[in-house]
Amino acid sequence: MIAAISEFANRFLGRGEAAITVPSFDGALKPNQALEQAETLLACDAPEDLAADGSSLLIADGMRLIRLTGHSTTTVRSFERPISALASLPDGGLVVALGGTEVRLYDNAAAETPRVAFTQGLHAVNALAPGSDGTLIATDGSTLHDVGEWARDLMELGKTGRVLRLDPKSGTITQLAGGLAYAFGAIANNDAVLVSESWRHRLISIARDGSRKDLLRHLPVYPSRLSPASGGGFWLTAFTARTQLVEFVLREPAYRRRMIAEIAPEFWVAPRLRSGHSFKEPLQGAHIKTMGVMKPWAPPRSYGLVIRLGADGLPRYSLHSRADGVNHGIVAAVEVGSDLVMIAKGPGRIIRLPLATLREGASA
Repeated sequence: MIAAISEFANRFLGRGEAAITVPSFDGALKPNQALEQAETLLACDAPEDLAADGSSLLIADGMRLIRLTGHSTTTVRSFERPISALASLPDGGLVVALGGTEVRLYDNAAAETPRVAFTQGLHAVNALAPGSDGTLIATDGSTLHDVGEWARDLMELGKTGRVLRLDPKSGTITQLAGGLAYAFGAIANNDAVLVSESWRHRLISIARDGSRKDLLRHLPVYPSRLSPASGGGFWLTAFTARTQLVEFVLREPAYRRRMIAEIAPEFWVAPRLRSGHSFKEPLQGAHIKTMGVMKPWAPPRSYGLVIRLGADGLPRYSLHSRADGVNHGIVAAVEVGSDLVMIAKGPGRIIRLPLATLREGASA
């Protein structure tokens, strides 16, 4: 009863979760253009996820699994459905999610048949990671919408995301947490699991007993996949940024219903992985060219961001591609040798930055 009264008061006064304010990029998230300085390694048709197997880089590009060694690429294999998530295992194994509805574990990338396949109840698996006890961790973004319909899930205020533990020995699937506002990215952290909850703009820690603790709250972006960082800590990607206009639309149910019913999804007032390619795109406040120039501080319809987290889960520095940049929609980042390799899904690129050039002053 008290919670319901508090929620009503917040909606009436425009505060709490009903507020349309967006935190500013500041401190460790201070804007820069580091991602615009990255080298383009490869152009892909539909890049989705990355995995490093020690000597080379594996890339999920649509239905193809590509191996990148140096500057040369080879197609390892093709699947019957698009790859929605990818992860390498410490024993050399490879885990692949297909179409969000099936997870296959292979002994290695070239193995013809999977060691085990998980299908029961999976709907929108968008990230995979090895667990600390030989199991696998998967985030199932939504149980209502397919893995590619994340914008619809946001516009419908989806809260059906899950974190799952997959046991290769028994072939069973166990739910670690449910009711998440789009789970998109997880990584083992000692006995807990760190999870990105995109629509609530936060990074949470889930213990074995299912209890949750916020590590990062009120992010100005929608967080996504995580990967380990050398020296301890993690890399956290953010596939796009928040804007006040989108926050306002999320609080107008009648408008959203008509928009979903009457307008093509690519022209919704919603975050995107790329922007500026059609005059039909909705205006985003100051996101308008002034004298033919897009200002970097304009409210972005698409954005690129990678955050370096310490072992405590707190930001140390960040790498940006701002509103006037092109390396937007960063959905994956992994360390490969002496480089940080990332997917900029907006332009369809695999990009890299030398780790030696990144430092805690990168946001300055």
